[in-house]
Amino acid sequence: MPPWDAALALLLAALALLGLLVPRLRRPRRRAVGARTLPGARGQDDEEEVDGRGPADQFSDGREPLPGGCRLICKPSALAQCLLRALRRSAALEPGPRSWLSGPHLQTLCHFVLPVGPGPELAREYLQLADDGLVALDWVVGPCARGRRVTNAGGLPAVLLVIPNAWGRLTRNVLGLCLLALERGYYPVIFHRRGHHGCPLVSPRLQPFGDPSDLKEAVTYIRFRHPAAPLFAVSEGSGSALLLSYLGECGSSSYVTGAACISPVLRCREWFEAGLPWPYERGFLLHQKIAVSRYATALEDTVDTHKLFRSRSLREFEETLFCHTKSFPITWDTYWDHNDPLRDVDEAAVPVLCICSADDPVCGPPDHFLPTELFHSNPYFFLLLSRHGGHCGFLRQEPLPAWSHEVILEYFRALTEFFRTEERMKGLSRRRASFLGGRRRWGTLQKREISPSSNLEEIFSWKRSYTR
Repeated sequence: MPPWDAALALLLAALALLGLLVPRLRRPRRRAVGARTLPGARGQDDEEEVDGRGPADQFSDGREPLPGGCRLICKPSALAQCLLRALRRSAALEPGPRSWLSGPHLQTLCHFVLPVGPGPELAREYLQLADDGLVALDWVVGPCARGRRVTNAGGLPAVLLVIPNAWGRLTRNVLGLCLLALERGYYPVIFHRRGHHGCPLVSPRLQPFGDPSDLKEAVTYIRFRHPAAPLFAVSEGSGSALLLSYLGECGSSSYVTGAACISPVLRCREWFEAGLPWPYERGFLLHQKIAVSRYATALEDTVDTHKLFRSRSLREFEETLFCHTKSFPITWDTYWDHNDPLRDVDEAAVPVLCICSADDPVCGPPDHFLPTELFHSNPYFFLLLSRHGGHCGFLRQEPLPAWSHEVILEYFRALTEFFRTEERMKGLSRRRASFLGGRRRWGTLQKREISPSSNLEEIFSWKRSYTR
């Protein structure tokens, strides 16, 4: 563990421990621009459970509950019914014995602060981009457990693209997800941005918060290496902005079969402007400064590094690094016009499962950071909202992995089975239609000719799109 990471971990732990002792750690109540409060929603001061109802219940909108007090919020569809059945059968959602890890701050701190440990075996590749920049791909190659399962009937392991948080810190939960996915028959690969996690910064340009241009080239390379393998994608925390931007910009050409976001930051601009609770704000800001300080000499021609390292908030740091540049300064509004992860969300054509917690101390209460209208109106987006889990935590007693990891892999398996069934049904529909067309050509030999305008939808009532 590098010395600066150890120092950061100790500082985060000390700040958070102090924050746990200070009342009202959460940020002051502030309604985000465009946020919608559903009928029956209560204020932040009334978030405590009343008559058995917690903050997650105000978003249920009549949905049937899942095990463990979770709720699935989505637009009704055939795929939603399939996912709901899979989640009801999931053992990962079953409530276990309450432990000392149940608190939201402990869940979050264990995820960010605890040492990573030995972790999986990684094989790194550097990918040179069109502008001569570099990104890194860490392929998880071991350890391979005995009895490793295969994820699809064709025998080719599906590729799982993992996108860490936007700060570039590789957390223990990300590595735990990779190990579990490898055991379940996936081929995980971790995407690292320019200058993150040991990837050299060969050009004076860092990747903005929601700019998917580098990710597009990485996905193209992954498809080149594994052209016949299904591709799934998972993002963690603030890294979800990159994945959602990519899915929105690429639409049906994203090459991704399914995606999942763990504790995503969806209202990113409001999240930066409102600020985080001070222990997390100071900890994340310190991590950012340490990471960028390695490239201070390379960046001083494009960024005011003196002002950058004197930043007092994440917003000031982000604005100085990407908006107040010396070569091409832009406004804060313009920056988010190009980096808001939901700017092209209507173009996304891939099922996306977002796993969030009602007690997330980093994102805040659900009625502030969750655009629930997105999940109620868009058939591709699904929200699994739990009562507890913190930010990217969702931990269980050792040695069990985080239950969010189990749910994500079960969700991918349900998607694979659903699409396979849809393909079989479409093939059967084409064969039936061809057979009926042949009968119509020989209609003169029959007493009653089948009309070309026959309502095939009534005959084949199972033929439906998962987007309806």
